[in-house]
Amino acid sequence: MITISVCMIVKDEEHCLDRCLKSLVSIADEFIIVDTGSSDHTKDIAKKYTDKVYDFKWTGSFSDARNYSFSLATKDYIYCADADEELDEENIKKFLTLKEHLMDEIELVQMYYSNQLENNTIYNFDKELRPKLYKRLRKFVWNEPIHEQVNLSPVIYDSDIEIIHRPSSVHAGRDLARYEKMIENAEEISKRLLNIYEKELYIAGEPANYKKAYEFFEKLCDDDSLNEDELLCALTIALRAAIITCDYKKQFKYALRGVATKGCSELCCEIGGLFYKIGDYEEAAMWYYNAAYETEPLMSIKSKKEIPISEIVKCYEKLGDHARAEEFRQLI
Repeated sequence: MITISVCMIVKDEEHCLDRCLKSLVSIADEFIIVDTGSSDHTKDIAKKYTDKVYDFKWTGSFSDARNYSFSLATKDYIYCADADEELDEENIKKFLTLKEHLMDEIELVQMYYSNQLENNTIYNFDKELRPKLYKRLRKFVWNEPIHEQVNLSPVIYDSDIEIIHRPSSVHAGRDLARYEKMIENAEEISKRLLNIYEKELYIAGEPANYKKAYEFFEKLCDDDSLNEDELLCALTIALRAAIITCDYKKQFKYALRGVATKGCSELCCEIGGLFYKIGDYEEAAMWYYNAAYETEPLMSIKSKKEIPISEIVKCYEKLGDHARAEEFRQLI
């Protein structure tokens, strides 16, 4: 049977930490709790479960804190947990079975992260596989008969374990502030992080966030290295920023550029909103229809059906076509 270090980074988690740790007691062979500056009773709760509670001066990087927690682990595998997660009884049993039978060659185990569509999270699926259990020490093996190389790809196992995610608040404000700092400092934003930034901004951003991001996304719209989907995301964010700042010339520019590509649900929703604002409800309904049925979402799954169909209902109500409005209302 393998042994497991549960490694966590926490700050002001007194509202949920006990529930999380309690669900992991039967699985963990040790808890490593790294606190990044709590001002509540988080550390007191952690000490009920382990004496391995450490302080880490916040650097502005979650990776730094996570790497420090991993460096303190001593067991065969590391389970990376957040305080707002928990396992129910059924999945605790599945985890214990995995712990008993996991083959030595497995280096990374993925588990389902569920309950994702609450609290304006950036996720477009209620359940998705995520890497959660990591082999602490990897064996490097040479392969290929000639032009030999070390195999660096981990051996991955997709389990059926489901982790319940219960966020008590939206972290978008904190995250968006960090992105804005990166832009201000001219730090490089990887394409992976850029995609997450766009999702958080589109789903939970406030007007102030768009104003701060506007220039960055304007420049991004002229970046020749972007593929079609990446460009569409940038154009949609730039269009919404132009709408928020009442930059009418740029609204026209980014809307047309987006339509000249394949378009996406989010872009069509923004254009629909523009026509709704000026009272052209028939044109608005057409663009919302395009969002729901003719294009696909890139940042928010709600822009595919939930949002545009609700807006179509409002358009037909404005037009006095209550029968059509009810027809679409039934689809919500």
